[in-house]
Amino acid sequence: MNRLFGAKNTAPKPTLNSAIANVDTRIESIDVKLAKLNAELTAYQQRMAKMRDGPGKTAIKQKALKVLQQRKMYEGQRDQMQQQSWNMEQANMMQDNLKNVMTTVDAMKTTNKSLKQQYGKINIDKIEKMQDEMADLMEIGNDIQESISRSYDVPEDVDEAELDAELEALGDEAEMESFGVSQETPSFMMDEVKPPEFIDEPPETGKVKEAAG
Repeated sequence: MNRLFGAKNTAPKPTLNSAIANVDTRIESIDVKLAKLNAELTAYQQRMAKMRDGPGKTAIKQKALKVLQQRKMYEGQRDQMQQQSWNMEQANMMQDNLKNVMTTVDAMKTTNKSLKQQYGKINIDKIEKMQDEMADLMEIGNDIQESISRSYDVPEDVDEAELDAELEALGDEAEMESFGVSQETPSFMMDEVKPPEFIDEPPETGKVKEAAG
């Protein structure tokens, strides 16, 4: 029976991705051939540049002409295959976009059904009543804050001259403090004078000086 009607083909059907990969592989093989032909043309051109006109140069020119014809043929095949690959890629992108659209529609349907079920359990009147109560509480809270933040006979006006003098005095104090800090012992020397932590009593100052001398 299989001889008459043929066996059922169980091979997996080709996909766009596999077809694109197959065409890209063929394009790569053509690029290798084109690179080889270009190298031959370059060699012929260099040889003809060193030769005088004559039968030898004419023979090399004929060989270069055949190589150029082959290169044009391969370039035409490559252009056709690149167009085929681009068309299949566009079809593949359209297919992926359609799948994404269908997934999005299904997700929206599920979300819409869930929202209807959730919103059906909400009482709008209770929400409005709660909002009114919250507004009243906020108003009471603002009144309390305004009451406790009231100032008690604090002068509001400040003389600009007094402000400038105060700022200048603060700047002088900061400079004096920085100058005083620079005259003190540096922090990295403080650790050398400090006795070790395992000594119960610090050594006497005189004995430290004698040991240092």
